[in-house]
Amino acid sequence: MSTPPSRHPDPVSEEELLQNLKELNRHFDVSYSRSLVRNVIAPINDRYFKCKFVGFEQLPERNNPSKPLIYASNHSGMAFPWDAMVFSSMILKRGDYHLRDVVRALSAPALSESNLMNPFLIRNFWMINGSVDARFINFETMMNHSDSNLLVYPEGVAGIGKGYNRRYQLQRFATSFIRMSIKYRTDIIPFATVNGEYINPYVLTWPWLNRWSQKIGIPYIPVGFHTLLLIFFPWLFYYGLPARLTYVMGKRIKPYEMTSKTHEELTEAEIKDIRDRVKQQMQQELNEAVKEYGQNRYSTGKIKDAPLKDLLTLGYYTPIGWPLLFQEHHRLYRTSEGKPFNLKPGFWSGLKYMVRNPITICYFVPVLGWIPLLIKGYWNHRISS
Repeated sequence: MSTPPSRHPDPVSEEELLQNLKELNRHFDVSYSRSLVRNVIAPINDRYFKCKFVGFEQLPERNNPSKPLIYASNHSGMAFPWDAMVFSSMILKRGDYHLRDVVRALSAPALSESNLMNPFLIRNFWMINGSVDARFINFETMMNHSDSNLLVYPEGVAGIGKGYNRRYQLQRFATSFIRMSIKYRTDIIPFATVNGEYINPYVLTWPWLNRWSQKIGIPYIPVGFHTLLLIFFPWLFYYGLPARLTYVMGKRIKPYEMTSKTHEELTEAEIKDIRDRVKQQMQQELNEAVKEYGQNRYSTGKIKDAPLKDLLTLGYYTPIGWPLLFQEHHRLYRTSEGKPFNLKPGFWSGLKYMVRNPITICYFVPVLGWIPLLIKGYWNHRISS
């Protein structure tokens, strides 16, 4: 659920960038991300999503070693951002957990403003795993920080809330990622995200409803069959069906080669023209990826021929078990003080996880379970006016 920020009118000094970098890294813990991927996200992907990467046999190398690459993709589904989480996590795994291959997302500020929007109420979850609020100064700061690459979704929140009926129609792109690519002469790595809409399929949205929900820290409200069930089953707030997430790399884009002018010399109209050309390429590649990979919509997981032991614990890797895995991992990471550990749930582990993490019980209590979840989710949250 990332989005590029709007343009900032004023230049940013080196001192401001350095100070802001300290703030952006205040919660970031790459060891936590590695542990989360090994113990939670990768097992969920192996048993549930079974995502597919096309064209990522070798991770892209930087054309400008001192500047991060800018990964850019489309939104297609109105669901919790499992597509972006799986992509970032599996890129880290494919890069053998090196910091250089971490993909830090510029995400909608609403994700960090409310604890409810952090997975399973783990405070600062997004920031711990490297996300930064999509603001101009943050984008500028990250472009001057070479430790990791960046991930943006140029459609922004409008792309998330466009509804199932417009799932593969790219919405209006922001220009900030074009500006940054030109200014720092770094490549954009476009990729098409296919089948993300089947995480939460056949839902619609209305702008007036989203405007209301954004006032309480929720970027959009998907309206569908599961919306009614959500009242009775709180764990559905973060759920996702086993969509066969497919990530198809497109052709590298070099906006700085689309003009002979410097970043400072370009007019707004010229920037928008380059943006439109980039969007056209990404739309064409998205259409081709959907035609090629959009028919195999769901994964069957690792059920066939799986050993009995794995079948008995399969439920932990489905949405109903995710609150237990995420919370128990978070607890173990804190108690182990960051030392490596293995989270291997057994048949009766769920009961132990609930006792150790009492808040997880609320996810399985119909209706009344929402009361403590909302209290914790909105504690210290400022309601927008």
